[in-house]
Amino acid sequence: MQALVIGAGPAGLMAAGEMARAGLSVTVAEAKPSPARKFLMAGKSGLNLTRAEPLAAFVPRYPQGADWLAPMLAAFGPDQVQAWAAALGQPVFTGSTGRVFPVAMKASPLLRAWLAQLAGLGVQLHTRWRWQGFDDDRLRFDTPQGERTLTPAVTVLALGGASWARLGSDAAWVPWLAARGVQIAPFLPSNAGLAVAWSDHMQRHFGAALKGLRLTAGPLTSRGEIALSARGLEGGGLYPLTPALRTGAALVIDLAPDLAAPTLAARLARRGKDSLTTTLRKAGLDAAKTALLMECARPLPTDPAALAACIKALEVPHQGPRPMDEAISTAGGITRAACDQGLQLRALPGIHAAGEMLDWDAPTGGYLLTACLATGRWAGRAAAGLDPASPFSP
Repeated sequence: MQALVIGAGPAGLMAAGEMARAGLSVTVAEAKPSPARKFLMAGKSGLNLTRAEPLAAFVPRYPQGADWLAPMLAAFGPDQVQAWAAALGQPVFTGSTGRVFPVAMKASPLLRAWLAQLAGLGVQLHTRWRWQGFDDDRLRFDTPQGERTLTPAVTVLALGGASWARLGSDAAWVPWLAARGVQIAPFLPSNAGLAVAWSDHMQRHFGAALKGLRLTAGPLTSRGEIALSARGLEGGGLYPLTPALRTGAALVIDLAPDLAAPTLAARLARRGKDSLTTTLRKAGLDAAKTALLMECARPLPTDPAALAACIKALEVPHQGPRPMDEAISTAGGITRAACDQGLQLRALPGIHAAGEMLDWDAPTGGYLLTACLATGRWAGRAAAGLDPASPFSP
């Protein structure tokens, strides 16, 4: 066997395509009954492929590993992702926030076209082939036909990180690589919800969305929306703050970011005979925001300026990110020092790694998927003996 890819997510499929175009005979082994399950799940509410940003603005969005990813993103970044999707017959559009989506919105049409392209290149996909580690220098698999061992000339590992185990990213590979001398940084949750111990009065607000917020944790700031849940807080406005929140940083929310504190205080001062709830509503706080304010800052100050200051900087007590398997992605994994420039494992010549197995971090909004595609392409080209930095052309 010339080339093997273990894992049929975006990084693995990208690597398979590059090796097949280089003329290698490529087999992809996927543990699940069907490929790219996390990719499909991500696309259920609209597949955010990338972000329409200049590369100079795009690369710094990665809070961990930006300098490592930079050459890979230069070769296959936001512009190339869009061209790649269009070449698969999936034109894209850019939303008002710069997020890029297929016109079809869903992941399934793009995946079908991608798999058909790979099949046309001769790539063989085997599902329900679960990697079980090493048998001397051979790769051992549990398959529907029984145990198999393979000795490919080159291998690309694209097994994902440690979140959403039910979709395939279970990090079962960590002890097998660690035992072979591959340096692995501990996994940490990323793009994760926040655990909050609510009082009973918050129950009726579970499921409510809080829109138009400014959220801060340590040095990180985000504008966006979050939702109240029985387990705490969820949502895209929160996820970029995970790197700070997992270190214990306080979460501070500006419930009225478009109002200056003096303006807000003036509105609150016009209370008259209104109830506090009515006064807050007239000042722009809906029921969910008012509930969060009362939950975290009761008793509320009566002075309008002090109350405005509280609304503008509400600290939400929390117990840190939700468990890692609930996170959208993870930080940690195979370290940069463990890989050469082609993402080949220094301790295991002939074996490369890509995607969320590697120790980098990314927010949602297209950055995560773009880096998975870029690292998969880079590893596949390097494994095939090609220049991984060569520009992409559809």
